[in-house]
Amino acid sequence: MSKNNQHKKSPIERRQFLKVVGSGIAGGTILATTGFLFSKTGKKEETSYYWQIDPAKCTQCGRCETDCVLYVSAVKCFHANKVCGYCDLCGGYYRSNVKELNTAAENLMCPTGAIQRKFVEDPYFEYEIIEDLCIGCGKCVKGCTSFGNGSLYLQIKRDLCKDCNECAIAKVCPSNAITRVPIEQAYKLKG
Repeated sequence: MSKNNQHKKSPIERRQFLKVVGSGIAGGTILATTGFLFSKTGKKEETSYYWQIDPAKCTQCGRCETDCVLYVSAVKCFHANKVCGYCDLCGGYYRSNVKELNTAAENLMCPTGAIQRKFVEDPYFEYEIIEDLCIGCGKCVKGCTSFGNGSLYLQIKRDLCKDCNECAIAKVCPSNAITRVPIEQAYKLKG
């Protein structure tokens, strides 16, 4: 035999070749799948749900202010401008049976002055909620719902909420208005 013939390997049979390649592909697929699953379970998943108030169910009971775990509640008043009547005598701005329509504290519904109004034209006013002053008491919402068109409503601010596993407010909410919804779902708005 010549030196060239001694170093030549015998050709692999087709069946043996397919078996080796098939085993390699199957093994690679199993490793890739296992790695993918391990990486998914090994990572901490972000919260995919958050707490939200359904304005249609909310009864403005006042528990959002008092039962939130935060010092100042993550629940704030929102204003649906599209629904608002821009009333001079706003039920969410003024207390009922006021003697004069002025901005004296005893005449205003909000205990912290979180609702400000700006004159538009006679007899219309534009209302704005100052979030830093709002404590989530719901008094303005109750007044607006009782004596107006309900353009004021309460909602949990995502950026303020601690996203507790079990919301302290939801536990005591008499109307079950607070539930967890997918993070992709927009705020439930009025109007």
